[in-house]
Amino acid sequence: MFLWGCLSLLLFSCKAKKAQPTDTGSSGTIHISVDESFKPIIEEQILVFEASYPKAKIIAHYKPEAECWNDLLNDSIRMVIVTRKITSNESRYYADSLGLYPSGGLLASDAVALVVNRNAPDSVFTKEEVAEMLLGNSKLPYKPVFDGVKATSTVRYAIDSILNGKLFNTNVITAAKTSKEVVQYIAANQGYIGFVGVSWIGNPEDIEQLDLLKKVRIAWLPCNGCDSAGVYTKPWQEDILTKRYPYSREIYYVLKENHTGLGKAFVNFMNSDRGQLIFRRGYLVPARRVFMMRETQIKLVKPVNG
Repeated sequence: MFLWGCLSLLLFSCKAKKAQPTDTGSSGTIHISVDESFKPIIEEQILVFEASYPKAKIIAHYKPEAECWNDLLNDSIRMVIVTRKITSNESRYYADSLGLYPSGGLLASDAVALVVNRNAPDSVFTKEEVAEMLLGNSKLPYKPVFDGVKATSTVRYAIDSILNGKLFNTNVITAAKTSKEVVQYIAANQGYIGFVGVSWIGNPEDIEQLDLLKKVRIAWLPCNGCDSAGVYTKPWQEDILTKRYPYSREIYYVLKENHTGLGKAFVNFMNSDRGQLIFRRGYLVPARRVFMMRETQIKLVKPVNG
C-alpha cells in the first residue's frame, strides 16, 4: 500500500510538471505561421534576425490567413502574422483554450495592388469598376485573379473593403495557388486583373520583381482625400501612409508566449530601427518609426485624363 502511494505521487508529479521552454531571446527554434501575401518581407526579416543571432532559428509556414488563425491553437506555432488585430473575444477564447492570453500589435502597413498585363489596353480604374468586375457585372475586358477563392487575406479584403460585405461572383474569378502565381499568371495572360499584396510587386530594388514588372503594370486607382478631382494613384509608400491609396491595410502579429523567448525577441526586432527599416526598404510603411516622405515620389501622383 505504501509502495502504491509513492508510485501514484510520482506519476502525479510528472504529469503536473510543465514542459520548460527550450528557447531564449537569442537561441532555440520556433515555428510561426505567416499570411502568404507577406512572404517576401517576412523572409527578409527572418534572414537578418538569424544573421544577428546565429543560435536562433525561426521556421515560417506561409499559408492563407484563416489557416494562420487556426494555427494559434497548434502547440507548435508560437506566433502568427496576419492582416488584422486580435479581438478581445478572440483573446478570451484563446486564453480559455491555451491557458494564456495572446499579445498582439501593429508592425507595418501595406496594400492590395492591382496588376494587369503589360499589353493590356487600360490600367486606370475607378473603385466602382473594380467592384463590378468582382461581382461579374463589368463590361470591361478583365477577369479577376486571386491567390485562392476563400480563406486568404486578399479575398477577405475584397469582400470586406471593396464590396462592403457582398460576396463576389466565383464564376468570374480565377484562383491561383499563391501570390507569386497570381503575378506570373497576369504576366502570361491578357484579359485578367490580379489582386496581390504590394510586397510581391512593389519593390523596385528586388531583381525578381523588376523582371515581373517588365511584363505587368500596377493599376492606377482614385486618390482618397486628394484636393483635386480626377487624381489617381498607385500603392506608393506615402500614399499607403496617408491612406490616399484606397486599398491600404495593416500587418499585425499575434504572439502566444508567457516567457521571454524567441517569439518576443523577433517581435522586438521587427519593431526596432533595423526591423522597421527592412519594412521601409521593402516599400511598406513602418508602424513604429518616423517615416519621411520622398518629394520625388509625391510628384508621381498626377491627374489622369480620359
